[in-house]
Amino acid sequence: MQSIGEGAKEWIKECQHQFRHHRWNCSTLDRDHTVFGRVMLRSSREAAFVYAISSAGVVYAITRACSQGELKICGCDGHKRGRASDDRGYFDWGGCSDNINYGIKFAKAFVDARERMVKDARALMNLHNNRCGRMVMKRFMKLECKCHGVSGSCSLRTCWLAMSDFRRTGDYLRKKYNTAMEVTMNQDGPGFTVADKEFKGSPKNELVYVENSPDYCLMDRAAGSLGTAGRVCNKSSRGTDGCEVMCCGRGYDTMRVKRLTKCECKFRWCCAVECKVCEDTVDVHTCKPYRRPDWLDMSIT
Repeated sequence: MQSIGEGAKEWIKECQHQFRHHRWNCSTLDRDHTVFGRVMLRSSREAAFVYAISSAGVVYAITRACSQGELKICGCDGHKRGRASDDRGYFDWGGCSDNINYGIKFAKAFVDARERMVKDARALMNLHNNRCGRMVMKRFMKLECKCHGVSGSCSLRTCWLAMSDFRRTGDYLRKKYNTAMEVTMNQDGPGFTVADKEFKGSPKNELVYVENSPDYCLMDRAAGSLGTAGRVCNKSSRGTDGCEVMCCGRGYDTMRVKRLTKCECKFRWCCAVECKVCEDTVDVHTCKPYRRPDWLDMSIT
């Protein structure tokens, strides 16, 4: 469970990084101790991303724990033996390959357990996105090698398979979030159908969702939204982090603050960097809270 907890920290941190400039920024999730239960989000593309990256996070944490010898029930992947080749030539399998297959097997049993107890559209959606997240981890396994030979000539290599940095998984799933597909539950049997009738491919490796996303402008805990009141925005940006978009047209407040930063850094031989501390005054813009229109408070007489 300690490894699973580390996996939860990993994927929540990554989720908040990927959506740091958006109205919905994953901020509800680190306060929820049931992060592997049914997340308090509508069956939206945000929920699709959360289930995919949380499943990937469990794979990452368990596989890493196996390779580092932290778990008695698993170790390195010892199935790869003998000689193989890549675009650089031949190499011998050795070292400690990450046991990604065990990580995937464990994550499937652990993360999917609650969804398999329910037979509805949300459960089907969650199971699909869980699988997508697990498969991304396997897709990004990389070959790492150690050179042998005279003066490190690399005439002989010993190689193993290792997981990529989790940021790569986050970046990939963020792109899949952008192209996520709306689906509808089949009425005549298990499975779902892509809502876009023009789509001719397979949604097998795509994130899927059932409901459209709310705008996340106002607080709505049932939808997983904390609203954007008080969020820092970029006055000069026209993107999702810009004050016009982030604040949903409510306007923003500006506050002048002083910040201390290191400056005029110099390298001293040997071996230190010495810096001065500079004080800068900057403007910080934050979204105004929602104000109920006066006409809604007027009583009818």
